[in-house]
Amino acid sequence: MIKLTHIKKSIFLFILSNLATIPGIYAGDTPSVEGTKIYFVNIQDGDVFKSPFSVQFGLSSQMGIAPALVDWPDTGHHHLIINSPTPDPNKAIPSKSENHIHLSGGQTEWEVNLPSGQHTLQLILGDYSHIPHDPPVISEVITITVE
Repeated sequence: MIKLTHIKKSIFLFILSNLATIPGIYAGDTPSVEGTKIYFVNIQDGDVFKSPFSVQFGLSSQMGIAPALVDWPDTGHHHLIINSPTPDPNKAIPSKSENHIHLSGGQTEWEVNLPSGQHTLQLILGDYSHIPHDPPVISEVITITVE
């Protein structure tokens, strides 16, 4: 019986320690620099494209780009949101979705392949653990058309 109790305690402590590392618990803990803007460099609202096309991302000079899991001050990495509402800034940006592209390597450009029709695009800067900064650095939503 002592072994079983020890095992239960071990399992409980394991679960508890892992819960403490869930990024959503710390949502918004990473500060952004006041005035930081994230934007699309080579596309604008209303543009028309043929797929595939390249999308370039810009970030004003107050902050820099770093890969995910690299916790450097005043940095983050891009997330491209396609045809989806703005993610909740108090939670980790969804990762298992074709509508949320995580540029975890610190990329500032991505090739997008979308079907014909209208599409919405938005950028959000995530911290080292894919959580928006506080306050969040989010672009305007733009609408493009793919022929």
